[in-house]
Amino acid sequence: MTEQEKKELSLRDKEPIAKHEGEPTRAGLVYSPFVDVLRSDDALTIVADVPGVDKKDLEIRIEDGILTISAPVSEVDARHKMLYREYGIGGYQRRFSLSDKIDQSKISADLENGVLTVKLPKAERLKPRKIEVSAF
Repeated sequence: MTEQEKKELSLRDKEPIAKHEGEPTRAGLVYSPFVDVLRSDDALTIVADVPGVDKKDLEIRIEDGILTISAPVSEVDARHKMLYREYGIGGYQRRFSLSDKIDQSKISADLENGVLTVKLPKAERLKPRKIEVSAF
């Protein structure tokens, strides 16, 4: 692993997306959620931390080979007065380029307890398979 790869894969604190990197027309803060990308023989799996996101507000889209995950997060209920804040309120957005090795028609997603899991199945032609040998 190169030094650049180590730097890119190192842990980092949650940071808002700069206006020139995301969608500048969006109101409020937008964060890039932390993700883990897992690989198995038949799929890639993205696991993203999206605390405070409601399933009905979560949007996952594929357009021109780009998988986009976005979701707003609501402010604290107006009946409550904020005394101290360590967690910045803002929506989430993250984009991933998909290759033709992913079967885009079979992508699935699940949200549970603030953790989003997106399964990206590999195309059938790329999955390992056993070749049967016939005898004559």
